[in-house]
Amino acid sequence: MKSLKIGIVSRTDKEDALELDRSIINYLLENKVEVEIDTNVTEKLTEFRKFLTPVNDMTSDFVICVGGDGTVLKAQQVLSPKKIPILSINMGTVGFLTEVEPEDIFECLDELLSYNFFIEERLQLDVYCDDEWKTVLNELVIMTSQPGKMLDLQIVVDEEIVDNVRADGLIVSTPSGSTAYAMSAGGPIVDPRVDAAIIIPICPFKLNTRPKIVPADTNITVKFLNKDKKGLAVLDGVNNKEYGYMEEIKLRKSDVVAYFVRFRKNFYESVNKKLTMD
Repeated sequence: MKSLKIGIVSRTDKEDALELDRSIINYLLENKVEVEIDTNVTEKLTEFRKFLTPVNDMTSDFVICVGGDGTVLKAQQVLSPKKIPILSINMGTVGFLTEVEPEDIFECLDELLSYNFFIEERLQLDVYCDDEWKTVLNELVIMTSQPGKMLDLQIVVDEEIVDNVRADGLIVSTPSGSTAYAMSAGGPIVDPRVDAAIIIPICPFKLNTRPKIVPADTNITVKFLNKDKKGLAVLDGVNNKEYGYMEEIKLRKSDVVAYFVRFRKNFYESVNKKLTMD
């Protein structure tokens, strides 16, 4: 069996996350595992510079991601095209995308080194935004760039007009994103095994404007209809571009999936537990 190479990506603004990074790195080195550390992490953990080379371009078999959902989203944008699975450790708040709580990490690392795990694939969407296709794991959010103003949006699925929406904004989500902003906006929780996209208006003016679930392999177009109001596209939490009258945003199912290390099949148990956290 070939030796493992494991990468470390982490949030660096919390000391307890950095302390956990230290413990994980020492554990891996003691178990003769080759370790790559993200450059941002080595700027904080200077004691490892002598014998571990910081990298910007991971080539690991797995990457341990220490942080919340935002850290995971940022990491997987780089790692999923390389088909590098992420083992995510929750050092954020709720952490719907994370697999392991800090107190369980070393038990899970034992399982990882023993190859006692499985790889879960998560659907992603491609968004044609700012003249290029960009991939999101959670969602595209369209929000008004003028507080207090509504947007007028036309939603087209496979050339059929689905709805003309007047609302504060719109979310087009993957099943992974259904437990994020989409859930807060009144969308359904969707099992990540479902091959679908979820369209959720944010605070719609018309009461008969409801969330819709469409097949993931459809082509979705959102068109801006109001001459005097502009909208802002936000891709997995990152502001991208402002849109105006008759401009369009297109979405399609991505050929690239996200890969996660899992130790148990407990999606519903995990969601219910996180939703009841104080």
